[in-house]
Amino acid sequence: MRWDSWVAIGDSFTEGMCDPAPGSRPCQPGPDARYRGWADRLAAMLAEAEPGARYANLAVRGKLIGEIHAEQVPVAVAARPALVTVNGGGNDLLRPGSDPDQVAAAFEDVVADLRAAGSQVLVFTGYDPHQGSLLRRIRGKIAVYTAHVHAIAARHDCLLVDLWAFRAWTTDWRYWCPDRVHLATEGHRRVALRTAEVLGLPVTEDWRAPLPGVPGPTRGQRLYADLRWAGSHLAPFVFRQLRGISMGAGVPPKRPVLTEFAEH
Repeated sequence: MRWDSWVAIGDSFTEGMCDPAPGSRPCQPGPDARYRGWADRLAAMLAEAEPGARYANLAVRGKLIGEIHAEQVPVAVAARPALVTVNGGGNDLLRPGSDPDQVAAAFEDVVADLRAAGSQVLVFTGYDPHQGSLLRRIRGKIAVYTAHVHAIAARHDCLLVDLWAFRAWTTDWRYWCPDRVHLATEGHRRVALRTAEVLGLPVTEDWRAPLPGVPGPTRGQRLYADLRWAGSHLAPFVFRQLRGISMGAGVPPKRPVLTEFAEH
């Protein structure tokens, strides 16, 4: 199938957090930060394989699945693209007392609306939270939600990128942003490669190829990193959760219009 038009919707994963755009500072916080991410990387690959292909990215960090449904799905449906990629639910699962079954039901509503509009839909599972990640405390929720995503993809005849299956996520910090939640540049690059494979685009690298070996951190280095992470990332996250503040407040979609891809 030709992927001559594609709309990406979702949250920080699809916006590309922690993979800075050319000319941006690494992991620059704040609403003015500009990110590249797996989606822009995949769009560049798609532009090579399908000259003239159009791409939009409506994803915004911090969005809940209900917000994705209300704000992004109508725009995607109106654009009538050949392909919509959708990832979401992680921010919902982080909320205390959230139910992965209910989040999955809301996610399925998103998928059903996109499929009813005639677009092919590609969905992503979550990745298995690695040791020390902020997400490790909700690993059970993520596992249940991941099982639901598999079932939803099967019921609606969606394409699926299974990130849970890539075990290296759990063992190598080089794939991760210092916040231990978002993928770093190398992680986004691997997701782009795997998604291209699922879409049938030509790739020249194996997304599962191990990174070159390096000596692991000492116990002291790990302790220092943990303390720095707690102050720089965990404390601000808890503060936002207590006050109900979204990371995406005031942040517009970075590519709101379906147009031919050009690197920003």
